[in-house]
Amino acid sequence: MAAIAAFYNLSMLKKAPLLRVLLSAVFSLLVLRPAAAQTLTQAADQLGIQVLPARAFVLPLPVLAEDKAATAGHYLDIASLDLRAVPAAPADGSREDKEDFRVLLDWQARRTSAQCAAARKEMEHNYEVFFGAISPFASPTPEQVKAFFKNVEKDSIAAHTYLKSAYQRQRPFVRDARVQPCLPRVQGLSYPSGHSAMARLEALILSDLVPSRRAEFMARADQAALNRVIGGVHHPTDTSAGKALADALYGYLKKDAAFASDLRALRPLLK
Repeated sequence: MAAIAAFYNLSMLKKAPLLRVLLSAVFSLLVLRPAAAQTLTQAADQLGIQVLPARAFVLPLPVLAEDKAATAGHYLDIASLDLRAVPAAPADGSREDKEDFRVLLDWQARRTSAQCAAARKEMEHNYEVFFGAISPFASPTPEQVKAFFKNVEKDSIAAHTYLKSAYQRQRPFVRDARVQPCLPRVQGLSYPSGHSAMARLEALILSDLVPSRRAEFMARADQAALNRVIGGVHHPTDTSAGKALADALYGYLKKDAAFASDLRALRPLLK
């Protein structure tokens, strides 16, 4: 490990995201060996890296000390969470990966201009975009409600950004020229879908606030996720992973005292 620490210096890791991912694989193997734990920790400290617990399915991405703020949401510290509920991105060329492209191309062949227009309205991802039209709160949305969901969105964004950095899966139109989006060719990585995660997370919250409308809220979140596939900017497995991420995040949020208190404070504001 001393040799690794000497070779993979901090400046190299800053400039080479792929190198960070490869190094994380070395770390994850060594984490599984208790005898190497102390040496691993010492080497990681020299590099300014936080070593996360080994996780089935999810690559334990090393987090540079200066980047740790990017994994901190409002209520949650994303880098400290166990996200094994989110499956790994399909390997390139795997059966799942091929099925992703089959579904994408099928939607591309039969999508309508109205469906593309609906997807374009959701280029931004936030509470108002997803649920403004069916909000259980007064219109215009009370400032307290806006602030609450903005805080939740910070957690959602931190989580999907963290996993996207780990998996480095490119957008479908980057990977296969047959995919022709009817949405702007958005930048950034693909797995998991941030839109899908945020829409479902907010739907779960609304469903707890108004249980009688759960089906409506969840259907709206599902449509938001599907719109990303229809638009050609996400693989179907990106969206399913986003949903799994939302479920995991909500489990942690419900255990957080500050979140629970803020959620209770919204109940008097319901229509």
